[in-house]
Amino acid sequence: MSPKQRLSASVDAELVAAGQAVVSAGHAESVSAWVNGALQAQVARDRKLAAMDAFLRDFEAEHGEITDAEIAAATRDARTRAAVVRGR
Repeated sequence: MSPKQRLSASVDAELVAAGQAVVSAGHAESVSAWVNGALQAQVARDRKLAAMDAFLRDFEAEHGEITDAEIAAATRDARTRAAVVRGR
């Protein structure tokens, strides 16, 4: 992990309260650690979305644009193969 750097940021009061509640419950070392974890999760999410965008661009460049009909068919197929673990 890289060295820590102080950051000043304005956030919604509800988020500060949520972070403090997590710390009070013993689920995070500090609000700073909680925020750091949230930022790590966002960076990971952004990287995954960028990789997916790149994959789709490359796929469509090679095979043509994915149509709405293909998406609907894939959705139907996924739903028919999904295992229901609780009622709908």
